[in-house]
Amino acid sequence: MSSISGSQSPSDRYQAAAHRAAEAKTYLGAFARSLDFELDDFQREACRSLQEGRGVLVAAPTGAGKTIVGEFAIYLALERGLKAFYTTPIKALSNQKFSELAAKYGSANVGLLTGDTTINGEAPVVVMTTEVLRNMLYADSETLGDLGFVVMDEVHYLADRFRGAVWEEVIIHLPSEVQVASLSATVSNAEEFGAWLDTVRGDTDVIVSEHRPVPLWQHVMVGREIVDLFAGDTTFDEIAPQIPDTEVPDLSDVEDAVDEAVLPAESRKIAAKSLVTSTARQAVTGPEFEVNPDLLAMARSESRMNFNGRFGHGGRSRRRQDRYRDERQSPEQRSPVRKASRPQVIESLNRQGLLPAITFIFSRAGCDAAVAQCAASGLWLTTEREQQIIAQRVDEASHEIPADDLDVLGFWGWRDGLIRGFAAHHAGMLPTFKEVVEKLFADGLVKAVFATETLALGVNMPARCVVLEKLEKFNGEAHVNITAGEYTQLTGRAGRRGIDVEGHAVVLWQPGTDPAAVAGLASRRTYPLNSSFTPTYNMSINLIAQFGRVRAREILESSFAQFQADRSVVGLARQVRGREESLAGYAKSMECHLGDFTEYARLRRELSDAEQFAARDHQRARKSRVADSLTRLIPGDVITVSSGRLAGHAVVLDVDPNAREPRPSVLTSDNQLRRIGVHDLDGPISPVTRIRIPKSFNAKVPKSRRDLAASMRNAISDEAPRARRNSRHEDFGLGSRAQDQEQKITELRRALRAHPCHGCSEREDHARWGERWWKLRKETDGLVRQIQSRTNTIAKTFDRVCDVLSAYGYLETDDAGKVTISTDGQRLRRIYGEKDLLISQSIRRGAINDLDAAELASLASTLVYQAKREDRGLRPRMPSVALETAVDIVVREWSQLEDIEEQNRLPLTGEPELGLMWPMYKWAKGRHLQDVLSGTDLAAGDFVRWAKQVVDLLDQLAKIPQLDPRLARICRESIDLVRRGVVAYSTVA
Repeated sequence: MSSISGSQSPSDRYQAAAHRAAEAKTYLGAFARSLDFELDDFQREACRSLQEGRGVLVAAPTGAGKTIVGEFAIYLALERGLKAFYTTPIKALSNQKFSELAAKYGSANVGLLTGDTTINGEAPVVVMTTEVLRNMLYADSETLGDLGFVVMDEVHYLADRFRGAVWEEVIIHLPSEVQVASLSATVSNAEEFGAWLDTVRGDTDVIVSEHRPVPLWQHVMVGREIVDLFAGDTTFDEIAPQIPDTEVPDLSDVEDAVDEAVLPAESRKIAAKSLVTSTARQAVTGPEFEVNPDLLAMARSESRMNFNGRFGHGGRSRRRQDRYRDERQSPEQRSPVRKASRPQVIESLNRQGLLPAITFIFSRAGCDAAVAQCAASGLWLTTEREQQIIAQRVDEASHEIPADDLDVLGFWGWRDGLIRGFAAHHAGMLPTFKEVVEKLFADGLVKAVFATETLALGVNMPARCVVLEKLEKFNGEAHVNITAGEYTQLTGRAGRRGIDVEGHAVVLWQPGTDPAAVAGLASRRTYPLNSSFTPTYNMSINLIAQFGRVRAREILESSFAQFQADRSVVGLARQVRGREESLAGYAKSMECHLGDFTEYARLRRELSDAEQFAARDHQRARKSRVADSLTRLIPGDVITVSSGRLAGHAVVLDVDPNAREPRPSVLTSDNQLRRIGVHDLDGPISPVTRIRIPKSFNAKVPKSRRDLAASMRNAISDEAPRARRNSRHEDFGLGSRAQDQEQKITELRRALRAHPCHGCSEREDHARWGERWWKLRKETDGLVRQIQSRTNTIAKTFDRVCDVLSAYGYLETDDAGKVTISTDGQRLRRIYGEKDLLISQSIRRGAINDLDAAELASLASTLVYQAKREDRGLRPRMPSVALETAVDIVVREWSQLEDIEEQNRLPLTGEPELGLMWPMYKWAKGRHLQDVLSGTDLAAGDFVRWAKQVVDLLDQLAKIPQLDPRLARICRESIDLVRRGVVAYSTVA
């Protein structure tokens, strides 16, 4: 591994000059002369590695110039008459890179392949999303011929838990003669990742640069004033951790630390090698830094103010207000600082010369609100000439968008904001709008962008200043603080190389801000790259088709996930060895002169376990009875929930017989739609009465809910009160099993009293040592199981996936034990996505046989759409009878698949989502966008994104070998119906 530093001796400088003189005659020299700037040391070293035939992993901060290494790989390919692929994680980045390379090398030499766009796909240089390359490898595409280089931009996406496996698939399956240039953000385990690349790809150089070419200054905005975060002149490089010279342990010493009994020899070698390569990084230290004392004083002042406000001279009225405050809300923090509004923040940045700026707001609605607030405040950041240029470019970019769709897209407000010099940027926007914002911002015409964190994931939009409104975000389940790695990723956008002398990161002061915590985020570079790889159905069947089951299993064992698992075993094995020594000491301490105290301790432990098991068994039986009572409910049943968040009366609206756990939808007496589950009830439930639910009832209409709730209350008042059952005296159906458990407990107590050690005067002292022994024994056995489970863990998962595929008939085994792919299995090979096996099974069971083109688009949406948790509700009425039948098939297949996956301990396939069916059906029927989105919470950009995924799935289905030609034709017709208007429009040229 190389770590680039800035200090060189005279001898080093002389040697460097000699190297540069020699390089002037090489490809690298010619490439360097074509640039209008001098290559940095890390760029030159990485390019040199590629020139000499080695792979390379480059880890450097955002904006450091990593992509130059990728461009040199492309240059080498063209000079040598080979092909080069440039892969990116997202379509927006692919589009952007395609435009850049086409401008540099000519449109005839550069192509683009994404899920929904194909431009010049046989060009010598092709930009594509990583999934496209993965699909090409599995299909053994002819386009792979003469491939010499693959650039994997943003390779740290490998850690993404949803898509990260694709990067590993590509790295593992690329032909060995292809050189790979992996470009990554600064990660804390680059050496470990590089060691794996070296194992699977051959010679790979790891080049890490912590240096930012544009210094980054850290600030906090207090009110409208920008204050330095650190005392003195402290930049990013000065607070970055330093990598000291660390003594690397001998490989054999580390290998000996792993017991051969718990890890095979080959895995021990891999684990030891991985551990050694990471030793230097583990010794990283950072210099001491001093937080600005003015900020610390501000935090102390705010803390005193809040303390006095709550516990000082507040009087009884204040305390009474606090007492009756909603228990779910914490008392509002007070601050001596008056927080600046969003327009005021931008004005302050403008006065300080810190525009253009990106303000990260972890909310789409917040981004749109920020634009509206700036417009309402009368803020203008552009000159008259800039306004004319922006208006012209916006009108040119949007002239193909149907006029009927402009209003629902919020076009006029978006255009007004752009002309004023500010805009939002988030996933809910139309891709066209986002591309326009990116280009105008890059050209310096738009001065302020309010963005969600997705902007930091690859799109090239550097700014002079980055602002963070808050240091917490909603992760889909809870509000959590951002990590040091996320902070680095976001603030890394500040400072444009070749334009800005320095970049600036600004955190807005919020009540409760801790300057020391902010400084901690700014000073750490903790961003570990952890594999999310796991075998999927499509991956497994493609590997078996190409290499056979035995070889496929071996290939999967070479994954980065298994590499990391083997490394982790080294530390676990050391812990096992240490604990075994402690166990021997505990055993000696609990020796008793009256008998075998180990046996006595075992009896005590068995008695304790039996008592705990009896209690748990009673709880499980209760849960089973409650679940059974829920499955018996039908729509119209009125129930009473005795306690908890749903306490009160409710009427059952809908039940899902295919759900794993019964969670009927109910309408509460206060007109709220809820789902009720086992954990909401104290015991089994039964209806207190019944009411009729009108056919016209619509749960989304408030009046319908109020009327039904009123009917429920009337029915309850007419019903005689029922005596409550006392669940405390129920045995929940345990019967004889409870008696057996009681008898076992009695026998253990009798055996305990009869044991010789029971009469020992030091019994309790021995027992304490015995408890420690049993506890440590249990923990040690758990560690051994962890070691065994992590050994060959990927291959074991692959075996379970193959068991599922065999159960469905996708894999067939002949008398000689040879595994082959069935006709249904060949279909699965061409279906890519998280629900690959469910899609294949749905086709197999005839779900699409009776659908027309519009209905097929609607059904396809259920297999790609992912609703937010709060958007999941009642099953909608289907647009047609044929779709009703098709959805029943899909849901039934999903339920059966989920059962099989549970039995085989595999990740569960996601439930089909029905929330996009009506919008997609309307769109495929030719309705206007406004009609399509009416009555939904979908943003236009979200609808377009999901529509493109529907097109991608339909395209996969149309290309399945041996698919009924009639069905393939309907798939193509469905694509044409969906790919129209704003869905078809793209600014890629």
